Amino acid sequence: MKVAGFGFRRDVRLASLREALDAAGGSDGLAAVATLRDKAETAALKALAYELNVPVRPVPADVLGGTVTPTQSEFVKAKFGTGSVAEAAALAVAGRRSRLVSKRAVSQDRIASAAIAEGDGE
Repeated sequence: MKVAGFGFRRDVRLASLREALDAAGGSDGLAAVATLRDKAETAALKALAYELNVPVRPVPADVLGGTVTPTQSEFVKAKFGTGSVAEAAALAVAGRRSRLVSKRAVSQDRIASAAIAEGDGE
């Protein structure tokens, strides 16, 4: 199962999400997109998921806490307990045996980030 995880500001635009996903490796083979539960209903993310014909998988913030990620943002770590929301969300949804195939990539406007993980989906 291949999953794109996203971190973004509330005012994110669809173009920023697309750009971050493209920078992370693109949408080929994606089974889902993932983000924090409180941002899963964001219009731009829902629009991207619709375009890709995949579900949005919300991840509770407490599930992300403690997830070890190669990218380390001190701001994100202080707020969520992990270095990268995008990487941690992708890993969480991809399953227990997941691994990152693309570390966090950031849109040019710095509003969205994306990472891609593969796993067993369990």
